[in-house]
Amino acid sequence: MKTLLDATVPYIDRFKGIRISTRPDCIDDEILDLLKAYHVTTVELGAQSMDDAVLLANDRGHTAEDVRRACELIKSYGFDLGLQMMTGLYQSTPDSDIQTAREFIALQPSCVRIYPTIVMKGTRLGDLYEQGLYQPQTLEEAVALCARLIRLFEENGVRVIRVGLHDSESLKENRLAGPYHPAFRELCESHIMLDQAIILFKNKAPGAYTLCVHPRSRSKMTGNKRSNLLALKELGYEIQITEDDRLSYLEVSID
Repeated sequence: MKTLLDATVPYIDRFKGIRISTRPDCIDDEILDLLKAYHVTTVELGAQSMDDAVLLANDRGHTAEDVRRACELIKSYGFDLGLQMMTGLYQSTPDSDIQTAREFIALQPSCVRIYPTIVMKGTRLGDLYEQGLYQPQTLEEAVALCARLIRLFEENGVRVIRVGLHDSESLKENRLAGPYHPAFRELCESHIMLDQAIILFKNKAPGAYTLCVHPRSRSKMTGNKRSNLLALKELGYEIQITEDDRLSYLEVSID
């Protein structure tokens, strides 16, 4: 760790800050004193779940209380706090994942990352999957849940800085199963916009309408392979999309 931090010293004046990620049970005063001395600004914790039964079933090696303790200590040192969660872990449920998000919010992090669980070759989870003891989320289930989590975090002032895994050759070669998509966040945000549109049309008669969105969100409102427009068409609504930069990023209105 010191070797890596030493490498930053000649360049520290060029950086806005240093962000590191670690386990909740690896945080103590000695570590935080060291990180502070090297001008680390953000500490992210791979908490993954706040359900002790889920943490135990997945051999995480820490408890929810370890997460709470580490968060309090990190914030007491003045670091920005980030938290990372995984949805669809072995023995988790959508309700337990949502409860994890609520507990994250109570810890007041500055940011979160959300990762749907992907089953990889050569892992215990992979063995459970091949034995029929673990069933990962489908892509549709993961998108619906993560869309809900994004809304929950952002409504409570917590930035979601990553949703889904980075694309890589290793991931492609070693994935056994699970809801991977290279544009996973795009799918989630598209789902959020479709939900908003359906709410807007709740008391509207079938017919032709124009939906207004932020210019950066046109593709999200359209949906992957026009999926959102097709879904609305099945409900009786023929949709045109127009743009208005006065709207917020994922906001939808009827023109």
